[in-house]
Amino acid sequence: MAKAKDQEFLESLVEGIVNNPKDVKIERIVDEMGVLLTLKVNPEDMGALIGRGGSTAGAIRTLLRIVGAKNNARVNLKIEEPEGGKRPVRDEKKDVDSVVDDLKI
Repeated sequence: MAKAKDQEFLESLVEGIVNNPKDVKIERIVDEMGVLLTLKVNPEDMGALIGRGGSTAGAIRTLLRIVGAKNNARVNLKIEEPEGGKRPVRDEKKDVDSVVDDLKI
């Protein structure tokens, strides 16, 4: 089965960004809302794919919207988070006295 242009574009773009291009997997679903591309990459590549503050992921989404507009389709990107990929929730901020008490000096 031939890949759609949006899927081919995303695959070539992401494979150029990540360190493990063989682990890039893209699933394409078309429904009444448009095209949904679900992207899975190696957990080690998530930082490079997302970018600082989500800038790389945002740029990829913008480019996909342009590709979609040229093909009269609405294209959305979902980046699947790998298992165990959620960052631990930070402890609430402590005041200086509690931090000093926690130090075992």
